[in-house]
Amino acid sequence: MADLIERSAELKGRLVAFAQSARFDRWLTHLLLEAAGPERQLDEGEAIRITDHFILRYRLPDGSTVMDRFIAGRKDLTEADREMLLGWRDPVEGVFEIRRKDGDAVVLLNLVDDLEYRTYSNVGRAAFRGVSKGGFLHTCLVPVHSAGGAWLVSGAMTGYPRSSAAEIAQAALRLAAHHPELVFRNAEKLEQGWQLMREDRAAFVEFCGGDEVVLPPAEAEDLVNAFYRHRRQAAVAAQPGRARAGRLPGPDVPSFEPLSELAGSDTVGVIYDQVDGLNFYADYGMLRDLFADPALPGRRRHQDLLRTYLREESITPLPIRRLAAAHPETADEVFRKLLRKPGFIWSEHGEALLRRRKPWYYEREPRPGVSVIGDRLSRLAAGRH
Repeated sequence: MADLIERSAELKGRLVAFAQSARFDRWLTHLLLEAAGPERQLDEGEAIRITDHFILRYRLPDGSTVMDRFIAGRKDLTEADREMLLGWRDPVEGVFEIRRKDGDAVVLLNLVDDLEYRTYSNVGRAAFRGVSKGGFLHTCLVPVHSAGGAWLVSGAMTGYPRSSAAEIAQAALRLAAHHPELVFRNAEKLEQGWQLMREDRAAFVEFCGGDEVVLPPAEAEDLVNAFYRHRRQAAVAAQPGRARAGRLPGPDVPSFEPLSELAGSDTVGVIYDQVDGLNFYADYGMLRDLFADPALPGRRRHQDLLRTYLREESITPLPIRRLAAAHPETADEVFRKLLRKPGFIWSEHGEALLRRRKPWYYEREPRPGVSVIGDRLSRLAAGRH
């Protein structure tokens, strides 16, 4: 293990120097300046965190990462080196509770995915001198593949005392809500997430009369908030003891952020899909009109909107598939006019079109859109240490 950690330190040093070379300056400098804001102030820990993210996860214009280019350009790397570096492409970001110290390592519980990580630092045990059992760390970990179950701190490491438990729990909850993929490193949480999403979708269909509605933005927001109020009321009624103890939110607590970015749309499509989960689509009613009548007057705006749906990475293939399936008699005509391809047939060419325009969607494993929190995080969030 000592040899592996020493080698990881050597490789990380070379990797950081490579990332900070002139060839990547325009991208890394932009990220650092953006984080520094108008005041041009950035503390060292945040700069390290940004640089580490840039090395491991930032996508360059050709889709590669700095790590990819480093591995491809270093012919002197051994097979063991490559195995270690390839493992670093899948880092674990999280908020960790310190379970115990064990020799040169600390055992950390990730409050986001509810898994334990036996963790080392490539600067030795001195890195953990200021941390103690029951405290917390915000950091990123990478695996040491040659030693199963061993992990290394990557980038900045920020420590917090046990007295910060309430704030730490809220930070972990926000991380889980905004990045559910971090939760689902835990296979058990992944299955729980799918089950909860199936139940939530079934309740949505019953409440709304279907899994797809099209409404003006304000009405769409009201509907979704009404649905989740209904869900909370049902949860409180099912577990009155937990509600009295403060472990469940009250029925009047807001649960859904306003659709501010869609407020300028004429309509919003709300679709709760069995795989892609709950999603919201701007001006979905306009697209539905196009598929209902491909020859409608003034259709250029509608076609431009469809081009945007095809182009944008924030939009999955779901709404286009939905509309084509709902209008099989007109889908071919819509795409023939849009693409200027008279031989286009949706049933034969549609999936290939979506794969070309949205390769990122097909490269990832589907994940439930419902985050599942572990027992430890639940207790901390409820103020029970």
